[in-house]
Amino acid sequence: MNPNAQLDSYGFGIAVGHATDAAGGTGLTVVRGVDAPLRASAHVLGRATGSRELALLDPSAHVDRVDAIMLTGGSAYGLDAAAGVMRWMEERGRGYPVPGGVVPIVAAAVLFDLAPLGRFDARPTPEMAYRACDDAKTDRIEEGSVGAGTGCTVGKAAGAARAMKGGIGVGVAGIGGPNGVMAAALVAVNAFGHVRDTDGTIIAGPRNANGVPSDTERAIITGVSSGGFEAGANTTLAVVALNIALSKLELQQVARAAGAACYRRIGPAGTSFDGDVIFAVSPMEGRQGRLLQAEVAAVSALEEAIVRAVRQARGREGVPGLADG
Repeated sequence: MNPNAQLDSYGFGIAVGHATDAAGGTGLTVVRGVDAPLRASAHVLGRATGSRELALLDPSAHVDRVDAIMLTGGSAYGLDAAAGVMRWMEERGRGYPVPGGVVPIVAAAVLFDLAPLGRFDARPTPEMAYRACDDAKTDRIEEGSVGAGTGCTVGKAAGAARAMKGGIGVGVAGIGGPNGVMAAALVAVNAFGHVRDTDGTIIAGPRNANGVPSDTERAIITGVSSGGFEAGANTTLAVVALNIALSKLELQQVARAAGAACYRRIGPAGTSFDGDVIFAVSPMEGRQGRLLQAEVAAVSALEEAIVRAVRQARGREGVPGLADG
């Protein structure tokens, strides 16, 4: 299904905005409600994460809304950029109501792009996040080497010299129509392993001596490769949106189910060296739908998005991308 179809026509209620520091090799992506807050939860696959407000997304937490989710480069430095999202929301009276005003609820997760591309001292800023909120749109979402995908690389298990370019991808799946259950996925792929196409072919990963992307899991398990990566430097961050209203518990189940897409397309995924996080969002109010359909649609949409993230990525600084032609 065309991932650049108008997302809001399916009732997801989301807008997506990118801000890119091309020279610095970093950027961020904001997913916000079009004109209303979203309900959200999350599932953490990796054990080397950097995040903001994740605890609030647990089904047991009191607050039942988010105003935006930010995916950002810059490692932990990038979390400061969330202030720009909060400022944009507060200026428009959007946030959790409290005496005297509102408190925008902005969840965020980071990926490590401080090397090998760009500059170590280039980090996403609050001004960039504000601009991403302002520029957010519901259709023709740009993919590849933009936003949080700007500094993404994959295939780092054999070292930076053999890596390939990662990026941002969008996927849409499900059953359309007035009673259909649809999922849209946006993902930033910054893995140390390989990425497989839907037919199982490895299309991006650590390049061998002939420049062909190779099987990272096989190399690790056979002892051919046991280094070239470090904890926290590899991350896949995703947001999956549904067009039906779900509870926080149901959204957490959708996020957990969507992890199957990472395990199918990325090898390996969700390891001790990854900061992988999947967010799931839905409208606060509206039509109900079957949870199982939402889970299956989420997996399919995220699989498509992962593949597109590397297929649309452009190379730079000696790191090739599949979009180079």
